[in-house]
Amino acid sequence: MIDPKTFDDLAKRFAEAVPPGVRQWQAEMEKNAHATLQATFAKLDLVTREEFEVQQGVLARTRAKLEELEKQVADLEAKVAGGKRRKTTEKTAEPDSGE
Repeated sequence: MIDPKTFDDLAKRFAEAVPPGVRQWQAEMEKNAHATLQATFAKLDLVTREEFEVQQGVLARTRAKLEELEKQVADLEAKVAGGKRRKTTEKTAEPDSGE
């Protein structure tokens, strides 16, 4: 999740943006802002940088494997198509035995 210090910094900035007449409630506002921000971020489906980088690596390996498999399929399809062409060519090249 997000570092608690980040919540503290955001809450403090929010409290500092309040007009001077309202600053007497600054501590309470910081506490409420901190709680509100923490609850809001908790509802979001966030991941840590480490989790993101791990998934990025998994995706890169998966893409590489997919490209490799696509190439293998293309090679096999080419071989099958080439084999069918040869058989068709051989059949048309054979002389008729009825002559």
